Amino acid sequence: MDALSRSVFWAGEQEINPADPVAGVKLAQALREMGRYDQAVQTAEGVLTVQPANLDALLELGRAHIARGQAFYGVAPLEKARDLAPRDWRAYSLLGVAYEQVRRFDDAHAAWNQALVLSPDNPDVLTNAATAALTRGDAPGAETLLRRAAAQPAASSRVRQNLAMVVGLQGKMGEAEQILRRELPPEQAEQSLQWLQARNSDGGAAASGGTTPDTARTWSSLQGG
Repeated sequence: MDALSRSVFWAGEQEINPADPVAGVKLAQALREMGRYDQAVQTAEGVLTVQPANLDALLELGRAHIARGQAFYGVAPLEKARDLAPRDWRAYSLLGVAYEQVRRFDDAHAAWNQALVLSPDNPDVLTNAATAALTRGDAPGAETLLRRAAAQPAASSRVRQNLAMVVGLQGKMGEAEQILRRELPPEQAEQSLQWLQARNSDGGAAASGGTTPDTARTWSSLQGG
């Protein structure tokens, strides 16, 4: 079921029982995935009004703030989630993203390291750390992390696509093409390869913070982590 269909379903469930925390969290997630970030924030906050210690709502509120580029406001709910569930890697993974966005780089690395202690070689955590490295212009560091992530049995196709984009940005077009054609339909693979070729012709601007096409989704763990 796509995000729109899920939003309609869970909105209906919430209308039946406005105090249903599961419906509220699921609706917030669907709204975030649709890009309706402000509504996602409001929906998650509504759940927390009824259940202030709802872990999933705290995590989803953090995700929504991160997704709308307001990570500063996501730090507090994510820190609360961490304190409520100190053995849950998701709170640390998302805190790493939030700290990175607000330029608390040491805190971000500490959070990701703890997430990896709790969930060793978790591809979501590694991908978040790789994205941060890439935005700082450290493409080799991002590649190292993504290779580690892609080697995990739980790694998604998105992780491998991200790896393809990073190696392509460093001029390793043969390997990038091989990965992209394996992971994407022909039209999407061709689009990504053309984008990489254009960026490399411009001197690799993307490797120092430029935007990438949808194949390299920023903060890719927001759905799962």
